[in-house]
Amino acid sequence: MPSISPATGTGSPAAELMAGPDPVTSAAVPPMTRNRPLGWLMVITSLIGWLASGTLVLEKLEVLKDPNHTTVCDVNPWISCGQVMQTWQSSVFGFPNMFIGIVAFAVTLAVGTALLSGATFARWYWLGLQAGVTLGFAFVVWLWSQALYSIHILCPFCMIVWAAMIPLFVWVTIRNVTHGVIPVPAGAARLLGDSGWIITALLYVAVIATIFFAFIQVFAGTSGF
Repeated sequence: MPSISPATGTGSPAAELMAGPDPVTSAAVPPMTRNRPLGWLMVITSLIGWLASGTLVLEKLEVLKDPNHTTVCDVNPWISCGQVMQTWQSSVFGFPNMFIGIVAFAVTLAVGTALLSGATFARWYWLGLQAGVTLGFAFVVWLWSQALYSIHILCPFCMIVWAAMIPLFVWVTIRNVTHGVIPVPAGAARLLGDSGWIITALLYVAVIATIFFAFIQVFAGTSGF
């Protein structure tokens, strides 16, 4: 469970052991992995992902009421939330995927808010959060591959969720590596800590590049539409 860090740093050794490494006082860790910067990043990315997921939930409810409903992001045959919602990939676990986003982003939003308020978490809590964001990122990568190479339709609000998950996953992982939650050699931890935004940018470039090449006929105007 989270606990509020004493401002003077006079907590008992037992409390410090439960809380794990202190991201605020550790000068050796990247600034972005300390409580307040990471908290703000988690709040911002979680809000973006939650709002995108919420919009998809509202649109899905409209589609369930009226199968002919035109969603706000039905632009053309290749950009359409409504068409993606009709595929089996949109309900992998027997219910719409966007409900997962509503719950998952609410959790990360709560964690980010807690960090901003001065809370600290035990190592087991960070490991649980790491497992959650890793599974979420893997699920997003799978959905991205399905959209590009199986469905061949892009869902704009889904892409917003992808965009939110990338820095969230990258920086939670780097935080856990540089704070010793995930044990790695010191040199690798420093390299990751210094490369966080580069890794984030490369992942964005990879997504954009794969979208371009998957839909190159559309961009080139040779698709027949």
